Amino acid sequence: QVQLVESGGGLVQAGGSLRLSCAASGRTFSSNAMAWFRQAPGKEREFVATISGSGSGGSTYYAESVKGRFTISRDNAKNTVYLQMNSLKPEDTAIYYCAGRESTWNSRLTDRYDYWGQGTQVTVSS
Repeated sequence: QVQLVESGGGLVQAGGSLRLSCAASGRTFSSNAMAWFRQAPGKEREFVATISGSGSGGSTYYAESVKGRFTISRDNAKNTVYLQMNSLKPEDTAIYYCAGRESTWNSRLTDRYDYWGQGTQVTVSS
């Protein structure tokens, strides 16, 4: 049974940093694209960042709103994906979800992902 478990969320002041982790179990995800999405209250789930599988070079893509502030990375030995978030803003407040798909290629679309974590809350105070 595949599981994605996020951790690392919390309350931080604007300008601060957090590092989210997504630990996968049940199978190896090194060749699969992984991503982070977020959902703020009253809004739809939106793309944050994605990293391709090892077969396609581990390329990364970001939403414009987080480019230059967030970094997605992966440690295939630990079957874990990370999201380093710097210079956080109040508008980054949301539940952050980790997702994996049955493809090595990136996607920004929620319906392209087959596996989802339960989410971790990130709250940025002004």
